[in-house]
Amino acid sequence: MRTIRSESPHVQPVISTPPETSDVISMHFENVRRVLAEVQVHAVRRLVDIFREARDRGAFIYIAGNGGSSSTASHWVNDLGKATKRSGCRPLKVMCLSDNVSWFSALSNDEGYERAFSGQLENFATPGDVLACISASGNSPNLVRAVELARGKKLTTVALLGFDGGALRGLVDEPVCVETEKGKYELVEDVHSAICHAVTRCLVADRPGLN
Repeated sequence: MRTIRSESPHVQPVISTPPETSDVISMHFENVRRVLAEVQVHAVRRLVDIFREARDRGAFIYIAGNGGSSSTASHWVNDLGKATKRSGCRPLKVMCLSDNVSWFSALSNDEGYERAFSGQLENFATPGDVLACISASGNSPNLVRAVELARGKKLTTVALLGFDGGALRGLVDEPVCVETEKGKYELVEDVHSAICHAVTRCLVADRPGLN
């Protein structure tokens, strides 16, 4: 980092310039590669198996997240619902609990933000369905409440997590944790996206009679 000092004899401000843009880009790319290489492949494969079994049974898959993770959840639902039809297998019944803004906001406003997902699940959840949560911290109260309700209704629960996994790591049946320092949201979210695409690619590659 460079430091620039004023030539004025009276004022000597110290101005710190940011790192070179190319350095920031290279460092982020390197961190993504490093963390992605540490992801447990067998844990991701277990997610594929859970989604595949739900598809073949005609069970529903509900996916939820907050903030950037809500965008990842919505993107994943799009891919799982549309792209996997190329496999020729039965279509996945998949729903993003972050997408219905009117219902999401009504529950948050009237019953508390922690009820934003569990209030929706109460209407749909059936034993054998799957709830997938996406959270960098693993501590979002509305996701914790959703998992608690899902477990009570005998759903299989999975989660894509970051940092140390938070509360959800010990609550869900199948956690996949992208372990980083706390606060590294961009890094965790990039790797979560890669995991979602890997799971989708596996389901796209399925063919009837081969599983």
